[in-house]
Amino acid sequence: MSESAPEDPELKRAVFARFDRPCPERTVFTTNTSSLIPSMFADATGRPDRFAALHFHLPVWSANVVDVMPHPGTAPEVTELLLAFAPRIGQIPIHLRKEHHGYAFNSMYEAMNREAIALAANRIALVEDVDRAWMGVTKMPVGPFGMLDDVGRGTVRKITSFWAQQLGDPQLEKNEKYLRGYVDTGRLGRKSGEGFYRYPEPAYRDPGFLEGRFPTS
Repeated sequence: MSESAPEDPELKRAVFARFDRPCPERTVFTTNTSSLIPSMFADATGRPDRFAALHFHLPVWSANVVDVMPHPGTAPEVTELLLAFAPRIGQIPIHLRKEHHGYAFNSMYEAMNREAIALAANRIALVEDVDRAWMGVTKMPVGPFGMLDDVGRGTVRKITSFWAQQLGDPQLEKNEKYLRGYVDTGRLGRKSGEGFYRYPEPAYRDPGFLEGRFPTS
């Protein structure tokens, strides 16, 4: 059973507690959390030895990397099972040897997001210019804010809020406030039709985007 509830530890605990009783004892539970660690709610699963993180990346059909991260109480054979399962569904398993918030790719990705959002929140650069800088140097077809629209503004805000509280980081608090303005007005990203960009044809796909031909935010 794979859980993909929003990044709220208490909500995840409630989901696992609800599924423990109806599921057979042999069932392995996994969490698809992108920033939390499995030991935060392992006890709520009722089967901590058969529980680990199995974190997929978006979009799964092309970004086919999955983090396999056990917690200290995960049985070794469960970790091996998940490492063997991933290639069977077309995923590249990344074995995390110890618990780590952010896993592998997301540790790097979240650092980029923090700085990208800070540039906009501090009014240093427009959203579009941040993305143009990234796209122009890396030659990627989308920048940090375009990618955040795919993740969803609500999810990004929850993660940012959680770490702002955990770390007492003033910049993360400012980033969360900036994101809240979008969430409160329903601009949640691609799924709502508008986020940092408007969909289905976001400005960053326009041939003139890198040259600076775009409507300002």
